[in-house]
Amino acid sequence: MQPPLTSDEVRILGALIEKEITTPEYYPLSLNALTNACNQKSNRFPVVALDDRMTDSLLEGLRDKRLVAMVTGTSNRVPKFRQLLVETIGLDSKDMAVMGELMLRGPQTAAQLRAHAARLHPFADQAEVEAVLQGLSERPQGPLVVKLPRQTGHKEQRFAHLLGGAPAAPEAVAAPPPEPASIEGTPEADPLAQLRAEVESLRAEVADLRRQVAELKGPLPAEGAPDGGPGGS
Repeated sequence: MQPPLTSDEVRILGALIEKEITTPEYYPLSLNALTNACNQKSNRFPVVALDDRMTDSLLEGLRDKRLVAMVTGTSNRVPKFRQLLVETIGLDSKDMAVMGELMLRGPQTAAQLRAHAARLHPFADQAEVEAVLQGLSERPQGPLVVKLPRQTGHKEQRFAHLLGGAPAAPEAVAAPPPEPASIEGTPEADPLAQLRAEVESLRAEVADLRRQVAELKGPLPAEGAPDGGPGGS
């Protein structure tokens, strides 16, 4: 890898990886849709508040690093963006799911990763996740994941990605709060969180499409308002 990425750069790449898997019909993402994906409150830790200007600046830096590409063409009314990280460092679907979750949620145990990553890739059991983590930590090109020392009062050790450099001391790395109706280690417990994330993504896409239409045709009429055309009843 190149110099360590910032936390915001990691968030952008993680959001692109997630949407490529969960909502491929809306991928690549427009600037506005990507900003909304980064700012989601579900499946994110910590929650951030980027705006389009900040996202655009971060994308420019990631394009310089050849980790993001801009997609343009006759079918795209606005530029869209796709991630190049997966193909640049060579990740398969299992690696992609685990790395994506670590990038979006921060350090997690293997059991937590199995539960959270189920929406990106269905893992048969925790042993399969542990095998992926071991492979990511022993890559000949350099490790992408590291096992953190055990936290005081915790039985299981957590894993962290290394895209942003060496992680902070384990006691200084906050753990994400548990989500409602989630049970560690059971991928079946996360369908509600997945549905919320997909709804937020769809809402972001609809808002982006309305913005694009407004830019092309002028403001859309308010819902229920008459169109004001001649001869209206």
